[in-house]
Amino acid sequence: MAGSDPTASFDLTGKTAVVTGGYGVIGGTLATGLAAAGARVAILGRSKDAAESKTAELRRGGADALSIVGDVLDERAMRDASAALIAAWGPPDILVNAAGGNVARARNDGRSIFEVPLDAFDEALRLNLHGTVIPTHVFAETMADRGSGSIVNISSMAALQALSGVLGYSVAKAGIDNYTRWMAVELARKHGDGIRVNAIAPGFFLSTQNRAVLVRDDGSPTPRARTIVDRTPMSRFGRPEELIGAVQWLASDAASFVTGVVIPIDGGFSAFSGV
Repeated sequence: MAGSDPTASFDLTGKTAVVTGGYGVIGGTLATGLAAAGARVAILGRSKDAAESKTAELRRGGADALSIVGDVLDERAMRDASAALIAAWGPPDILVNAAGGNVARARNDGRSIFEVPLDAFDEALRLNLHGTVIPTHVFAETMADRGSGSIVNISSMAALQALSGVLGYSVAKAGIDNYTRWMAVELARKHGDGIRVNAIAPGFFLSTQNRAVLVRDDGSPTPRARTIVDRTPMSRFGRPEELIGAVQWLASDAASFVTGVVIPIDGGFSAFSGV
């Protein structure tokens, strides 16, 4: 934020954070991390039960938490969500766009890409790109009015290299990288140095959505999982909690001069040529 102490800690006490998809593996972990740093956290997503369950978990841990139901692909719903947040706590200081994920019918692991329905491609693209753009344009408007705020998007290794089977997801995440840089420039130039936009690019983490692709029923790794680990210098999958530190930093005043960057958190995957 403008005028911040460059030696500031990661402390987020007094900050209000919104986490879209805040009850998923990544989103839920980041919500917990933000709460642990002192932020009050609004969990935003389509599932009322899941949002309330995560909110209750955060409250049991001593955090101030709120659940808001809304589809990130519905602009009206996002505006209603913004109004609900402002009525409860005021405008947000932090937005983490964690909603997204793969769309099973858009994958082409065992078939030609020409057999993937174009509407499935569109679904993956909308979920992972529009699902960040829409809430950002709604919540960032209030940040722009105040001239302060931190937005953290979720990119992927799929934005950097061609990962087989996930064309729609890959195109969307490449869009996230460009959108992150574009919005960082736009907001800083027109609304001041107190509003920042960055992203993290996770490597490979086991989640509900990808478990079937990476782990057999007997718990052994699939060939795809073995290839990933072989291409990861740290020779393992990431743990979701290993994403927390970077997001706490990006959300805090300690990163007050950081905007427009995409940080790989990947065990060295993006640095390794395979040779």
